[in-house]
Amino acid sequence: MKKLGLLGFILILFLTACGEKVETNMSEEVADFEFTTQDKEKLGLDDLKGEWWVADFVFTNCTTVCLPMTSNMAKLQKDLKEAGVDAQLVSFSVDPENDTPEVLKDYATKYNADLKNWSFLTGYDFQTIKELSIKSFRSLVKEAPAESDQVTHGTSFFLVNPDGEVIKQYSGIDSKQLDQIVKDLEKVQ
Repeated sequence: MKKLGLLGFILILFLTACGEKVETNMSEEVADFEFTTQDKEKLGLDDLKGEWWVADFVFTNCTTVCLPMTSNMAKLQKDLKEAGVDAQLVSFSVDPENDTPEVLKDYATKYNADLKNWSFLTGYDFQTIKELSIKSFRSLVKEAPAESDQVTHGTSFFLVNPDGEVIKQYSGIDSKQLDQIVKDLEKVQ
């Protein structure tokens, strides 16, 4: 009888742990999109429906924040794989004029990105990505000033649920945030 009670208790603990919720700090619907990947394939919101994914906004000739952001995304990909967590990673280019699929593919290679679950997107005009970033992710994107080629953009990573809703924002330049992203995704797996 004691074994049955213990088994019931363990089952309740297991079911309670599986039902954990991610503590959210956002609630924004991602606008519909369909863009071009580093492999010249189409990837859109419909393709990501049913999946948990982490998004960021970067560009390949960035000389400041994109370096730690992309390094952190590469580490996140490794950490998620080690934890057995299934999630997609999506990096939107904020410099689509220069970030062609070929340029993005080279960039991904430099960071040892596993392109099975990490996509780098382009194939739109600047205004389109600016609107997507601001309206769906509440993240600033501003054209480079005339004397520079450096686009101003936010430095966050965003957790998007299987319904296409941005539910949480994390610092993309603070590597300490990666553990929290993994923990949050473990809660929903």
